Amino acid sequence: MIISNKFKTVSTYALVGLSALVLSGCANKAVVSYGDAQAVETTDINFGSTDLQKVASQMTDSLLSSPVVGTMTANKRPVVFVERIKNKTSEHIDTESITDSISTQMLRSGKFRFVDMTRVESVREQLTFQNEDALVNAATAVAFGKQIGAQYMLYGNLSSIVKSNADKSDVYYKFTMRLMDMESGLVEWADETEIRKTKEKSTFGW
Repeated sequence: MIISNKFKTVSTYALVGLSALVLSGCANKAVVSYGDAQAVETTDINFGSTDLQKVASQMTDSLLSSPVVGTMTANKRPVVFVERIKNKTSEHIDTESITDSISTQMLRSGKFRFVDMTRVESVREQLTFQNEDALVNAATAVAFGKQIGAQYMLYGNLSSIVKSNADKSDVYYKFTMRLMDMESGLVEWADETEIRKTKEKSTFGW
């Protein structure tokens, strides 16, 4: 059987094209893997996961090791309201994650209890339903006016200063927190931590 040169040429091109598609598909295939959640993250100089873990850990350690807080929690577990951290930087930062990390670590210590103000409306709706809807057995309904009020409020700010030129970028973060007695208005504890991150232009660009 004789195969024409034209047919051979077309077949060769087809094989080459198919091989290129296969190789291209392999090259573009994404590989997903797990990493260490505690590893230092240096993707850029913006506020990242390592910074969040650092400020949350340092502030919690400072609060729990404070002599004043030690006296305050010696024989009881004070009820605390944690206000969402105010973001005073120019970045979009999920400060609720910082608040959650700090309140979780404090709760784990066994020294504090919390009231969650982010769920007040949901709780009110549920109590209204329990007390006013005929579907609910009145004997099992949770009564209004029984919730515990917070004795202390924990609040803070995250601010930054950013400087840059043609060769270098620098960002400085300052994170401050305070614990205030809700009855007297006195600040019982305060602390701050700082982070500085720089990025220099390399030979091959940023």
